[in-house]
Amino acid sequence: MDQLAQTVSTISGFVWNNLLLYLLVGTGILFSVRTRFVQVRKFGEGFRRMFGGFSLNGKKADHEGMSSFQALTTAIAAQVGTGNITGCATALYSGGPGAIFWMWLSAFFGMSTIYGEAILAQKFKTTDETGHVTGGPIYYIKARFTGKFGKALAGFFSLAIIFALGFTGNMVQSNSIGDACHTAFGIPKLAIGIVVAVIAGFIFLGGVKRIASVTEKLVPVMAVFYIIGCVIILIINRAVLLDAIQSTFVAAFDPQAVLGGAVGISVREAMRYGVARGLFSNEAGMGSTPHAHALAKVEKPQDQGVIAMIGVFIDTFIVLTLTALVILTSGQLQAGVEGGLQGTQLAQAAFQSAFGSFGNVFIAICMLFFAFSTIIGWYFFGETNVKALFGAKATKIYAAIVVVFVVLGSTLKVDLVWNLSDLFNALMVFPNLIALLALSGIVSRAAKGGDVLKDNNLSFFNKKK
Repeated sequence: MDQLAQTVSTISGFVWNNLLLYLLVGTGILFSVRTRFVQVRKFGEGFRRMFGGFSLNGKKADHEGMSSFQALTTAIAAQVGTGNITGCATALYSGGPGAIFWMWLSAFFGMSTIYGEAILAQKFKTTDETGHVTGGPIYYIKARFTGKFGKALAGFFSLAIIFALGFTGNMVQSNSIGDACHTAFGIPKLAIGIVVAVIAGFIFLGGVKRIASVTEKLVPVMAVFYIIGCVIILIINRAVLLDAIQSTFVAAFDPQAVLGGAVGISVREAMRYGVARGLFSNEAGMGSTPHAHALAKVEKPQDQGVIAMIGVFIDTFIVLTLTALVILTSGQLQAGVEGGLQGTQLAQAAFQSAFGSFGNVFIAICMLFFAFSTIIGWYFFGETNVKALFGAKATKIYAAIVVVFVVLGSTLKVDLVWNLSDLFNALMVFPNLIALLALSGIVSRAAKGGDVLKDNNLSFFNKKK
């Protein structure tokens, strides 16, 4: 098993670091150019639309979908997860402070990618056998590529996302909850897993209506709680805050100027870990969040596209950045030093340096919020694809399997499961990126104000006539 886990890890690392890293950033650059940097032009509109629809108890979702704000919070529920704490700490340890700059840069381009995903999800959404609105990459993949190739590509994506997020991914999330709560409160991991699984199962059975209702309440509360905690620490550490910010820019291009020559972190490593962890966290281009954005009830696809961009901004430029600054100002980071703290341990040490023993409790509460919300979001994304492949009746079986995985994940930290989750995450990206590139003409016309709902020209890189 150890050998298999190492093999899967090697394959996953190669795919992420040598293929996807460049493909995802390249797609973001292409979409930025083709949309005339919509993430800059429409940034203000995105925030206005988000706050215009803000509600902790909005209209209930129904067979016609959910509110635009509910779609955003469902997407953010999946985006903001353990990667915002553990993933950020890992990037800083392996890539140094400069990794944060490359996180920002990849997220900037990723905002245009996720804009395109939301546009296409809205344009190609449909109704399932139960009469409920549904959508996601499986539908725009089949719309662009007809025949056997399209079905095979879409089917491959669906199976990959079911395993990557619904099964192994949620196992990983519940494991993070179990570890954090056991460390902070001494509660048995199995007990934590059972409680989380029961609550999650209750939400799953309520369908999209209950999922939307939970996320619109949970996401704002967890975001505010975490942001306030981080801001308090940054106020405590304010004497070194400017130095920390400066180090992210200096180390992005000259790591040795910050870390010293003894630490073997290069610009390439800062870039690699920053971009990879940033994209893994905000999920731009991965094909997950379009399932939520497809259900938004908006007048035109562009309305949800600009809101989708804000999800990436909140995930990376706010939550990830705050985590990074807390770690950098804590004095706990020993980037690249063998035996130095990394991952969750580094994050815990950073928060403990300011909060004392409460630091562990704070991290445990945040991990509970972040990981649990991700379980809900990832379950929903997987459910959409289960319905598309096997029909609505199969969703109950799928829900039962996810609940079992949540319980098992809380008690077992099996390297193979974590590595398989990374690998399936990588595999689901390829069919989504192929479809995004092939449909980039529609996204380009949408960004220029075109009526894409009436646009039936699906040709590759087609320009507006």
